[in-house]
Amino acid sequence: MLQKLTGGQALVAGLQRWNTDTLFGLPGVHLDHFFAALYPVKNKIRILHSRHEQGAAYMALGYAMVSGRPGIFTVVPGPGLLNTTSALATAYACNAPVLCITSTVNWPLLDKNYGSLHEIPDQPGVLAGLTKWSARANHAAEIPELIDEAFRQMLSGRPRPVALEVPPEILGQVAMMQFPEEKPTINHPTPDPEKINAAAKLIGSAKEPLIIVGGGAQDAGREVLQLAELLQAPVISRQMGRGIVSDEHHLSIQASAGHQLWKTADLVIGIGTRLQHVREWGIDDDLKVIRIDLDPLEMARVAPPTIDLVADSGEASQALYDVLKKQKVSRVDQSAKFKSIKQEFRKELERTITRQVEYLDVIRDALPENGILVDELTQVGHVTKLALPVYNARSLLTSGYQGTLGYGFATAIGAQVAAGDRKVLSINGDGGFMYTMPELASAVLHNIPIVALVFCDKSFGNVEAIQQRWYDGNVIATRLHNPDFVAMAESFGALGLKADSPEELRTAIDTAFQHQGPAVIEIPVTVEEMGWPWSLIIKEKVRS
Repeated sequence: MLQKLTGGQALVAGLQRWNTDTLFGLPGVHLDHFFAALYPVKNKIRILHSRHEQGAAYMALGYAMVSGRPGIFTVVPGPGLLNTTSALATAYACNAPVLCITSTVNWPLLDKNYGSLHEIPDQPGVLAGLTKWSARANHAAEIPELIDEAFRQMLSGRPRPVALEVPPEILGQVAMMQFPEEKPTINHPTPDPEKINAAAKLIGSAKEPLIIVGGGAQDAGREVLQLAELLQAPVISRQMGRGIVSDEHHLSIQASAGHQLWKTADLVIGIGTRLQHVREWGIDDDLKVIRIDLDPLEMARVAPPTIDLVADSGEASQALYDVLKKQKVSRVDQSAKFKSIKQEFRKELERTITRQVEYLDVIRDALPENGILVDELTQVGHVTKLALPVYNARSLLTSGYQGTLGYGFATAIGAQVAAGDRKVLSINGDGGFMYTMPELASAVLHNIPIVALVFCDKSFGNVEAIQQRWYDGNVIATRLHNPDFVAMAESFGALGLKADSPEELRTAIDTAFQHQGPAVIEIPVTVEEMGWPWSLIIKEKVRS
């Protein structure tokens, strides 16, 4: 239907068209027309404003990672946008569907280099380097098409962040416009039947196949598991793939534990993963590789696969299963072998990183089976990838290969918004927590019941441990001065608690979960007790 709308109203209509129910962000003069258009629909689109732009962007990231739906944030251009770039980089690394809506300097001053408010050189170039797709509206009438294209790009193929710039004058411009009756199709490539048959033949002849899953298989757990059970093949995961097959299942094996299987594997099926294992662990002529991925550019990045299947992880895994089932492929039960591998690795963890395992056992027991844990770049956060049992996809959130220090707390707030009644725990070190700690005020304001654990060693503990171990104890630029986190939380209006041991942490988490708002639990530790052998993350090659 043809309507007379401002650019801001068209933008809001586009968000509603794509069933947006939550928007994170901060208002500002360059976005005034957009926020004016949001006001009449504030009961339909929940506006969660933050204390800092990076907080808003991380919240959108957490929302997207838990829900699988677009996480949307809006910030002013220039410095406001630049404050969000670490979140966009992390969203790119984690294949998260995040939409950044921003503005520009005033239209007549674009690209003039006059030193206008919030002007930076080549803002479109900044966005292009951090997103899958970005565009700028040059007229209000372009907005319906551009917002549709933003969602199409974000959700088609490999999901990644996108961005849309709308200059202030265009947000306020009035024009006659309409959206097409049908939304654009979200495109995913269909598995090639010939390649499916070829892959099934290769799998049928394999003696020791194994499956590696990554973030691209997060919504394909059922299909991956039935394929794995048919083949009695272990499902190996490292970060983004944790929980795709529950760790309660004997076929689910954490990567460091499953490293030993690489020596004898004759076939690896990579599903929605970058397959860094091939690069790190080596490959030879005896190892065949089947890759399933939505991104055709990913296929030959590490090593050319024997067979490439450019397709959705679930669809391709189902298609392989159907063909193999018809071929009556069957294998000897491997449960005893894989259970033994997992048990031995668990004993090694308990022996070498006893304190972290004690804390993680408490955290796992206190967190419901469907609960969500958001990690951080702190010692306990690192160990979650090794020692925390994960039972569902999208329930262990990490920053992937970006390793984004300080992302965790604000990301966990967005995760809690998406999770609804599911419990969310945020693991932090005192260093990373202070990056977005002011968003505790946002959690209190919006009544978001996030629970943050803050392990306090009064240092950037990972860095200090490395300096102690590898640089003759020459510790530099790592020591921190902290507030009293319990008193700080209370001053924000949150619940503040302290736990001096794993046993006390169990009680504190239970109390925090019963509280009706956000909570912070301070856990005093030392660098020495929380240090751990990096060799547990095994990267040495086992094949030539």
